Amino acid sequence: MLLATSMTNLAALKGIVPSLAATPVIAYFHENQFAYPEQHERKEYQNYKFTNLYTALAADRVLFNSLYNMDTFLGGATGLLSVMPDHVPKGIVKAVQDRSEVLPVPLEETLFTGGSRPSGGPLVFVWNHRWEHDKAPGRFFQALYKLRDKNIPFKVNIVGQRFRDCPPEFDEARERLRDNILTWGFVEDNGEYRALLASSDLVISTALHDFQGLAVLEGVAAGCLPVVPDRLAYPEFFPEEFRYVSLEDDEEKEIVSLSVHLERLCTAPEATRQRKPPDINHLSWGNMADKYREVIKAVSRV
Repeated sequence: MLLATSMTNLAALKGIVPSLAATPVIAYFHENQFAYPEQHERKEYQNYKFTNLYTALAADRVLFNSLYNMDTFLGGATGLLSVMPDHVPKGIVKAVQDRSEVLPVPLEETLFTGGSRPSGGPLVFVWNHRWEHDKAPGRFFQALYKLRDKNIPFKVNIVGQRFRDCPPEFDEARERLRDNILTWGFVEDNGEYRALLASSDLVISTALHDFQGLAVLEGVAAGCLPVVPDRLAYPEFFPEEFRYVSLEDDEEKEIVSLSVHLERLCTAPEATRQRKPPDINHLSWGNMADKYREVIKAVSRV
């Protein structure tokens, strides 16, 4: 059996290596090219969308890490094919849908520390995402500036991988939030990173592009309360009380929405610490391993 990611051109691979033509294949989509933010919409990205579609068509089973991922893929593929010239075969998207299901990426058992939050002092936030534009770091920092302007106490761990094209907002934030920052930058040691999550109260996202939100899920497994926008895959994993109003096309209003949500939590820090994070134990490897085995066994018998 072959397990391929969504960016593998599975149709081409089977053509180039004929011995793989009859090999059972699972294609796993941890993201899809139809749901990228608008700034990525360039002509060459159409090729990536077709690669996604060809791979799904060439697979025996297609797995998505969230319903949001699957729905945006199927809807995007329908839209793409609807503007194609003549001779588009009928039923392409339906064929993919019939062999698709949602199976999230599981979380390691060691992530589920879920200990009691440290008491005393201001709430500790953690923002643990790639330092790139699609994670909307500017919205996060602007919300924190509003808290500072109101003299609302908080501490923050700003961690994650930094790339060459890093948004300029980070340099400004490091200076303006210097009295609030506990940790800044990528944490190399895995144990240190997990300890950082366990010592934080809130794990926050402002993402414009997220298909499951593993960084937030890791924080919740460690005992953090999630603070996430009401969009993307987040509604599948977190109840409404942990989501702030999503205003993706109105940055200023969404910044206010997030800052108000954080202010409410910071006003009573000990009461916030007493709240239980949402139960995501169903996403642990121990609870998901059998589901993965079932899919693999079923496909391997094709």
